[in-house]
Amino acid sequence: MATLVLTAVGTALGGPLGGALGALAGRSVDQAIIGTPSREGPRLKDLSVTMSSYGQPLSRIFGTVRTAGTIIWATDLVERKESTGGSKGQPGVTSYSYSVSLAVALSSAPIKAIGRIWADGNLLRGSAGDLKVGGRMRLYRGFGDQPLDPLIASDRGSDRTPGFRDVAYVVFEDLDLSEFGNRIPALTFEIIERDGDIRLIDMIDGASAEVDVALPGLRGFSHEAGSYAALLEELSTAYPLACDSRNETLALVDATPDAVRTPVVLPPTAMGAGDDFGGRTGISRQRAAKSDRTEIALRYYDKDRDYQPGLQRSGGRAVVQGPQTIEFPATMHADDARRLADRIAARSDARRDAMAYSIATIHPDIRPGAHVIVPGERGLWQVLSWEWRESGIELELEALRSLGQIGHMPTGATGQGNPPVDRIGGSTALAAFELPWDGVGPSDVPTGYAAVSSDAAGWTGAALYKKTGDGGLAYIRPALRTRAVIGTLTTRLRAASPHIIDRDGSVIIELLPSDQALVDCDMASLANGTNRARIGSEIVQFANAIALGDGRWRIEQLLRGRGGTEADIADHEPGTQFVLLDDRLTPLPPAAIDNPVPDTIVALGNADPEPVAALFESAGLSLRSLVPVHGRVQTLADGSISVNWVRRSRGGWQWLNQVETPLNEASEAYEISARTTDGETLFWETSTSSLLISPVDAARLAPLAKVEIRQRGRVSLSLPLVLTLPAAH
Repeated sequence: MATLVLTAVGTALGGPLGGALGALAGRSVDQAIIGTPSREGPRLKDLSVTMSSYGQPLSRIFGTVRTAGTIIWATDLVERKESTGGSKGQPGVTSYSYSVSLAVALSSAPIKAIGRIWADGNLLRGSAGDLKVGGRMRLYRGFGDQPLDPLIASDRGSDRTPGFRDVAYVVFEDLDLSEFGNRIPALTFEIIERDGDIRLIDMIDGASAEVDVALPGLRGFSHEAGSYAALLEELSTAYPLACDSRNETLALVDATPDAVRTPVVLPPTAMGAGDDFGGRTGISRQRAAKSDRTEIALRYYDKDRDYQPGLQRSGGRAVVQGPQTIEFPATMHADDARRLADRIAARSDARRDAMAYSIATIHPDIRPGAHVIVPGERGLWQVLSWEWRESGIELELEALRSLGQIGHMPTGATGQGNPPVDRIGGSTALAAFELPWDGVGPSDVPTGYAAVSSDAAGWTGAALYKKTGDGGLAYIRPALRTRAVIGTLTTRLRAASPHIIDRDGSVIIELLPSDQALVDCDMASLANGTNRARIGSEIVQFANAIALGDGRWRIEQLLRGRGGTEADIADHEPGTQFVLLDDRLTPLPPAAIDNPVPDTIVALGNADPEPVAALFESAGLSLRSLVPVHGRVQTLADGSISVNWVRRSRGGWQWLNQVETPLNEASEAYEISARTTDGETLFWETSTSSLLISPVDAARLAPLAKVEIRQRGRVSLSLPLVLTLPAAH
C-alpha cells in the first residue's frame, strides 16, 4: 500500500507532523482518522474555571477564544485591617480585606493580546483594558526571549524563577479580592492570537506540507490534545480534509463537496481475474441503508454571547431519538455554526452510495478530494482514497451531492444572552474638607470627608491617602464606590443675607458625573437640612433644581451661610467648586486628619495614570465653636456698658421653643476684646452670655470702638461677633 511507504517519506520530510500526514497520504483525513461519521469530537468545557494541577496541558490558541488558563504561581493572601469608631464609648468595627498576586498561563504558543477578563462571570477587565478592581496586570505574550517577571523573581529568587519561554501568561499584582468574597475568583480570559478567520496553514506552521484548505467561519480554536494528528482529527469533524503526496511533498486539500471543481473522467477499469474485488468488471458497488438520523446538532462557543456554549441544528427530518450531537470546540458566529451544521448533515446523507473502482495507473488529477465522472454512471463522485493492488490502483469513491445551496438555509439564532455590563472606568475627581459637626457621635473629634467621583459610570472607586511630612503617602481607607456629586459654577453667585431665603439669587452648575441629578425639596425639608451643598467654603441649601441639559443645573431658593459658615458668604465666581453634601461622601477617620492635620489628600483609582491630589480645606471647622448671635450693646446711666448676646451650639442647628440650646462644649466661656483710644486692647472673660464693662474701662474705649466676642471651645475660639459701641454723649 502506498500509505505505508509514504509514512517514512513524511517523517523524513516534515518530522513528526510529516509522519502523521504521511500515514494518511492517499486518503481523506476525516475517514482515516475519524472513522465513521458518527464521531462527536471532544466535549465542550462550558468555560471551565482556572485550575492549578500539576501536569495539566496548556492549550494552543488559534484565532480568538475564551479560556481559563492555569495558575503557575501565587503568593499567600495579603491581609489589610481597617478599624473605625471606638471612641467615647462608641463600639469599634474592624473590617478585613485581602489581596493576592498570581500568574496564570494562557497558551503554549505566542499570542497577540488579551481582551476581556471575567472573574466569577463578571468583568474583571473591560474591553478598554481597564481593571474593575484594585491591582495591576502585566502580560507576557509567549515569545522565546521574554524576560523574568520582577515580582515572581523577588518572591522565588532570580536563580529559581523560569522565564516561561514560549508560554503566554499574565501576572496580577496585589489583585483586590474584596469583590469576590476575599478569595481567588474563577478567571477566564479572552485571548487573541490573530484577527480574522483562521487558516489551516497557520495552525500547522513549520510543517513540510502544501496546504490548500479554507476554514470558513472559524474564528477561534483551542487545541489541547497535543499532536498535529489530533488537531486534524478535531478539525475534520466539521471541515473534511484529504491528504496526499505531491512531488515528494505532503499535501492537505479541502474535501468538502462543491460545485466549482472541474470533474475528471475516469479511465476504463483495469480488470483482472485474480482480483479480490469486482471480478472481471473492476467495479464493486455498495449502497448503505438510508439513515434515520439526518439532523445534526452542533455545539460550539458563541462569539456573540461572550463565548458561552451555543447549539445550532441543521435542517432535516426530525427523528424520535433526537439529533446527532457534535461537540466542536471552536469560536463561531451563530450563522456560521448553522451553515456548518447543515454541511455536516448533507455530507452524512451523501455517504450512503460508495464504489470501489480499479484503474491501471494513478493520474496526477485523481487525488483524494477530486471530483470524478465514472463511465456509465450518473452524477458526480468524489475520490476518498486510493490504494495499490496487485492488478492496479483501487479508488474508493463516494456519490457527490453538491452543498452549493446550503448558504440559502435559514440563519442561525444566537439566543438571548445576559452579558455583564462593561462600564468603562474613568479618572478620579477629588475634594476634601471638614464639615461642621452634625450633633451625632463624639463632639471632640474632627469630622472630615472626601468627595470622590468620576464622570465615568464604570468608575470602581479609589484608595485614599494623606501626604506625610516627609513627602510620602499614608494610606487612609478606600473611597465609597458610589460617586459623589461634584460640579463647577458656570455663573456668578452673588453674596446674600444668611438670615432669610434668597429668593432672587440663583446659580448654574455643571455636574462632573453628568448622569447624576439634583432634586427639589419643600420648605419643611429645607428646614430639616435637605439639599445641602458646599460652594467654595460656604455651605448653602437650595429648594429648587432645574435641569438645563448636558449635566447643567440651575439651583434657586437658597439659604446661605449654613452650618456656621456666614463668614464665607461671598460673590462666588465661575469655576468655584460645588459639592453636594449627602451620604455619597466618604468619611475620613479622625486619626487621618488630626495630629497632624494634613494639607493634602490623595486618591488613586484603578484607571488613574497618576494620583489625584486635593487640598484639605476648612481644617478645624468641625471643632470650632460657632459665632454668637443677636448681640446688643447699651450704655447705662452710670457710664458702664452692657453687652449681651445669644450663644449657638455646635450640632444644635435648630432653634427649639422653650428648650435650652445644648452647650456641646466642656464649659461655657467667652473672650471679649476692644481697642482703647491709645491703641491698647482690653480683654475680658466671662462664663455667661453677657458682659458689663465698668465706667472706668468704658471711658478708655475709643469712640465707636469695635467689641469682638468669641466663644471658647474645646480646641479653638470661634470667629468673632463684632459689635459697635455707641457714640459717647
